[in-house]
Amino acid sequence: MPAYSIQVLWLFLLAIPIACIAWTVTHEEVFREPREYCVNRSKTGKTILERKFFYLFTCEYCFSHYVTALFLVITGYQLLFADWRGYLIAGFSLVWIANVYMSLFGFVRIGIKVERIEADIKEETLKNEEPKAP
Repeated sequence: MPAYSIQVLWLFLLAIPIACIAWTVTHEEVFREPREYCVNRSKTGKTILERKFFYLFTCEYCFSHYVTALFLVITGYQLLFADWRGYLIAGFSLVWIANVYMSLFGFVRIGIKVERIEADIKEETLKNEEPKAP
């Protein structure tokens, strides 16, 4: 496999844990309390710096930049160039792919939620339509 093919493969693979971490911290129940605290501080902070800092933990797009930076430090992944430009391109590329993954995941979750609600409505309708015993 040529070097660029491996770099592109790494791009799509590294974006998966980045998306997973960013989504989990900003959406899932396990981090609800810290997220609510951050939401409150992002709205009521005294300084703009404080408000923006806490907002970063409530927005999957914003938070994915920081997760990506951590992954770049851990992996040393570079894209197209073997210097600082490679890190820069890799960083923005990983953020973009990770956010595509999160958007697809969010879309699928909404579809599942809608199907579940529709099934509950149908089940309730069937219960109400059952003939009552004399």
